[in-house]
Amino acid sequence: MTNEEDILQAVYQVILDRKANPTDSSYTTSLMRGGIDKILKKIGEEATEVVIAAKGGVHDEIVYETADLFFHLLVLLGHQNIPPETVYNELRRRFGTSGIAEKANRHS
Repeated sequence: MTNEEDILQAVYQVILDRKANPTDSSYTTSLMRGGIDKILKKIGEEATEVVIAAKGGVHDEIVYETADLFFHLLVLLGHQNIPPETVYNELRRRFGTSGIAEKANRHS
């Protein structure tokens, strides 16, 4: 793998494989079987854990919890059939634009 997108894409492909070929021993399968509510609950839990880790300021904990959050967001994207590239394209579109201006343009 040569860049950040590669690992996210690789993880996403595994998620899609678990969705298409569920196994009882797969955590991803259990999330998919639980449906959107289970996936969203995990995202909320992981986001909270990122906040707590960041507040604590311990580098390794922030990294670990952020990886968990990224994973669960990829599960959501897989569940909703949204390729990560769609999110990357949105970030590319916004790149170089003030966050304040971008947000204001959403409402106009």
